Amino acid sequence: MSTRLALNYRNLLVSASQVIFRWWKISLRSEYRTAKPGEIKETHEDFLENSHLQVQIALVFGARILDYVFNLCEGKFDYLERLSDKLLLKIIHYLDLEDIARLSQTSSRFAKLCKCDSLWEQIVQSACDTITPDMRALAKDLGWRQVFFTNKIQLQRQIRRKKQRQGKQKEKHI
Repeated sequence: MSTRLALNYRNLLVSASQVIFRWWKISLRSEYRTAKPGEIKETHEDFLENSHLQVQIALVFGARILDYVFNLCEGKFDYLERLSDKLLLKIIHYLDLEDIARLSQTSSRFAKLCKCDSLWEQIVQSACDTITPDMRALAKDLGWRQVFFTNKIQLQRQIRRKKQRQGKQKEKHI
């Protein structure tokens, strides 16, 4: 017994002036041999009024993509949302601390990026003359953001405590 497979393909294209939704089916089944590909082309303005096409796009591609297409049709382009996290972290690194705090409040993605340990490691490296192995070990435990906001006296105290704990643990193992 052979398994008969039917594959449904869909394509969504948003150009400078149109939204184009295409679909086609590939199948070995005889009942689908006469099925022809379909296409709907709408101007941006017409798309914003076509609830049937909007539902189709939401079902196939999800609500997030539908929102994105809406924004494109309304001329709202969010270039930052399309950049990779790696590139955004490089950009964020050049911001002032106050701006990083403000940016972290704009979306959940930016909140996550602004708290990212690798960002704060770069910030600490640019703020400090040298980073000792003890500081790195403490940052591994606390995180670079916490290390950055800890003043030097507190930092030295925490490093000393960490060394004392490690020394006591070594004594227990001997």
